[in-house]
Amino acid sequence: MSIITHEVLNQSTPLVGANLYTGNRALCDALRFNHPAVDEARFAAIGAEMGSAAMQQHARLANTFQPQLRSHDRFGHRIDEVEFHPSYHALMASAMRLGLHGTPWTAGPGGHLDRAAAFMLFTEAEPSILCPISMTYAVTPALRANAAITADWGPGLASARYDERVLPFGQKAGLTMGMGMTEKQGGSDVRANTTRAEPDGQDAWGRRYRVTGHKWFFSAPMCDAFLVLAQTGSGLSCLFLPRWRPDGTLNALHIQRLKHKLGNHANASSEVEFHGAEAWLVGDEGRGVPQILAMGAITRLDCALGTAGLMRQALSLALHHTAQRQAFGKRLIEQPMMRNVLADLALESEAATALALRLARAVDRSENGQDPSGHEALIRRVLTPIAKFWVCKRGSAFAQEAMECLGGNGYVEEAGEGVMARIYREMPLNSIWEGAGNIMALDLLRALRTGPVADALAHEMAPAQGAHPALDAMLARVLHGLDCYPGGATDEAQARRLARDTALVLQAALLRQHATDAVFAAFCASRLDDRSDVFGALPAGCDLTALIDRAQLQPGA
Repeated sequence: MSIITHEVLNQSTPLVGANLYTGNRALCDALRFNHPAVDEARFAAIGAEMGSAAMQQHARLANTFQPQLRSHDRFGHRIDEVEFHPSYHALMASAMRLGLHGTPWTAGPGGHLDRAAAFMLFTEAEPSILCPISMTYAVTPALRANAAITADWGPGLASARYDERVLPFGQKAGLTMGMGMTEKQGGSDVRANTTRAEPDGQDAWGRRYRVTGHKWFFSAPMCDAFLVLAQTGSGLSCLFLPRWRPDGTLNALHIQRLKHKLGNHANASSEVEFHGAEAWLVGDEGRGVPQILAMGAITRLDCALGTAGLMRQALSLALHHTAQRQAFGKRLIEQPMMRNVLADLALESEAATALALRLARAVDRSENGQDPSGHEALIRRVLTPIAKFWVCKRGSAFAQEAMECLGGNGYVEEAGEGVMARIYREMPLNSIWEGAGNIMALDLLRALRTGPVADALAHEMAPAQGAHPALDAMLARVLHGLDCYPGGATDEAQARRLARDTALVLQAALLRQHATDAVFAAFCASRLDDRSDVFGALPAGCDLTALIDRAQLQPGA
């Protein structure tokens, strides 16, 4: 008699073939609210592509076969090239075809919102290759301070064609850009930077410099050019540093090594040195810090969007697994405590999506001349550090809870097929990149000096005032803190609390306007009234079934 010793039972299937847009009611409703003219057919196509088996395979391979540095060729010539798996290039081509890089700056009204939603969907498939895409998006407007460089590089940066070849910019069909700010001794304190730029004459691109120094974090070193900070005679200045000099020779940008990171494996983060590298001034000498802060504000939007996208993918994986896995005679999704966890995760995911897309609307309107009162510009300034702080802070705890829904299976990498493990490793990066939590809270305090913030927040909250007593009570506390700063009510040590509370009331107001009554009521009861500090503790009376049903993402949706 043969005995079967290995039979696979009670395992969930891979989540493949789902349409990540049409099956995501929270994203659909939030995008329609913020962007009524949205092209639904285009986003249905993007959602299908991002949920496809082909895209998942590219994501797995790009992360499993990590970038490799080739500092020299076999003859001893310095080349400073990073080699990527072909799947990395396939993913980059998809991101640029979708216009996630420099394209929105020339797309007109709605362009930044289209890009924001597409960025979130792409993040669900593969987040780490988006580093050069995000940086290209952020630096493109900064180049306007140098008209000659903008004229030469602008078309390539807006091109929807990806060109992986290592060639001078004039020979390429599409271009990407990176940034180099952080040095080992300073971190977020860029004023401690020691990299120097010495004047080297003037040419068609303006004032030229020779840059000598280092950068401790220099992501995506295979970009075609970079904006870097360096000390000039007038202080920290912003400089444009291309990989190739105008004479067709490689610039003196030497990649010292690639970072060995917790996550973000498909992206090549590096340490570099400049040995008299040629660079050109962008903007005014000595005004590099304000320019970098402006670029950082744009990449902070992407941190919030990306985390919201990762939350959604983690939630989808948890829902998919628990709908199939059985324990103690029931499917996991039928177990009462698991239902509370899943409903709570769904609530958090929808709130993150709402806040991130509201920030994207503020960017879109303030950049496209649709802000005659200045309200959107003020909300953008205040909401950027709030969204970056709160959404990204919630990301890691969210991923851990979603992983727990899968049990040990969620913790397993399995040659890159363990998507939940990849999400968990990726989550902390968005919280750290472009300013960690304390930097965001300090930036919020600075933003409070830029205009009548309390009035702007009250305007945002008007549609939800009176809808729930807990919301009204917390709004009153937040407005008091905003009104009194810097008079003493909100000192630096309390800045994180202010950022959190402001994020929560804004999320509640947005959910009131484009989510269901069940979502709004559960959010107010759990986040504003009960103030739970753990997922899966929604109070009695919350409609768990309504929350879970709204969040379900079925293959083929």
